[in-house]
Amino acid sequence: MLTIALTGGIGSGKTQVSDYFSSLGAPVIDTDIISRQLVEPGQPALKQIAGYFGHQLLLDSGELDRAGLREIIFNNSTARKTLEDILHPAIRDKVQQQLEASTYPYVIIVIPLYVETGQFLKTDRILVVDCPQEIQKKRVLARDNISIEQIGKILQSQATREQRLAVADDVIVNDSDIETLQRKVKLLHEHYLHTRLIK
Repeated sequence: MLTIALTGGIGSGKTQVSDYFSSLGAPVIDTDIISRQLVEPGQPALKQIAGYFGHQLLLDSGELDRAGLREIIFNNSTARKTLEDILHPAIRDKVQQQLEASTYPYVIIVIPLYVETGQFLKTDRILVVDCPQEIQKKRVLARDNISIEQIGKILQSQATREQRLAVADDVIVNDSDIETLQRKVKLLHEHYLHTRLIK
């Protein structure tokens, strides 16, 4: 089957795109969801994280203090690399299990930080959801309870548009309305089905 990594910056519309692919019948594997499952109480990865970063990152409920962990790794590349070393092999295993269970002609694998994490999962194609940075800022401001300064820091920590577009096989520019976005997704959906048939 054809495997497609779906990526894009914060506020670009990755979720809208992946949700519409799913509504068209395509299997969607979201690595963010997998990573959240891997750090649930009782999971080996959570014990590894607490062992390395300190048990103060565990809340009274036994759950991971995600905000505390984000603060540690945000400006510390060594800490971020350690977290990736803990999570990425387990994420790859889970993705592989889901791929093996699928019989659909293609699969969308959502990897928000595909460029930033050294492309730790190899796929047949890379689909970038792209839009101007000003649109990203407006969407995140409307969606999340964070300041424009925080949004700026997040954008600075992510790959640039140019870096993402440089690795893209396919691009969806999401700078208009939802109907336009859905038309673009449907065209790619049909293209991926056809690509599978002629491979």
